[in-house]
Amino acid sequence: MDQAPDLIVRAERNAVIITFNRPKKKNAVPARHYNLIIDTLAQAAVDKNIALVVITGNGDYFTSGNDFSLEGLQGIDQASSSDGTHSPSGFQRFIQALIDFPKPLIAVVNGPAVGVGVTMLGLCDVVYASDRATFHTPFVTLGLVPEGCSSYLFPRIMGYGKAAEMLMFGHKMTALEAYHYGLVTQVFPDECLKDVWPRIFAWAQYSPKVLSSIKKLMRSHQMQILQEINIKENACLQERMMDPEVYQNIVNMLSRKSKL
Repeated sequence: MDQAPDLIVRAERNAVIITFNRPKKKNAVPARHYNLIIDTLAQAAVDKNIALVVITGNGDYFTSGNDFSLEGLQGIDQASSSDGTHSPSGFQRFIQALIDFPKPLIAVVNGPAVGVGVTMLGLCDVVYASDRATFHTPFVTLGLVPEGCSSYLFPRIMGYGKAAEMLMFGHKMTALEAYHYGLVTQVFPDECLKDVWPRIFAWAQYSPKVLSSIKKLMRSHQMQILQEINIKENACLQERMMDPEVYQNIVNMLSRKSKL
């Protein structure tokens, strides 16, 4: 399967493991990674030997979200094609790939998660987290809006008030709080997070057909609305990205990071 040095994709014991591997960048996700993940999910979906996919991070962070640096934005595709018609952005297609993936999708959150590293968890079937993980969606400070269908899923997972506190006001959740409100399936002491892997590999021995059938029953009633929400969120996100205020907020954020 395709992989870049800073995005590791490996197949092991009927599971595909996608690892964010930019620890010096807090595993920030550059634009070029989205197509790689989309292709990986597409291949895993049709591989009869693959039962499930796991997403995790290497180092201190799960992921600090989108990489807004010049390096991170390289390879980003445009929202409009040459004939002037609109086509889905790479980010929108990434979220769509998570929505459409027919097999179990498991997140192993090894450390802090920010932005899309949080919102994508609502589209995962099982989320395991280290007790030192935190969950932060700083949309308001950047002038951006929620994505990953979180504007729909988070109120249903954790209740409207807690979702609003998180998505509107940037409340940073601890792992235990995220577990209490249903975003995380189970929290492990950081030194014991490795204990999830025997469990995951045991699950990967189950029939991919049966696992897919069960997931379809659990998720099918949401598919159409999730697709619609993804389109609406992405349109709003594209609109916000055109605001000079957002550009300045991102410049200020990158400037602060460079001084750390």
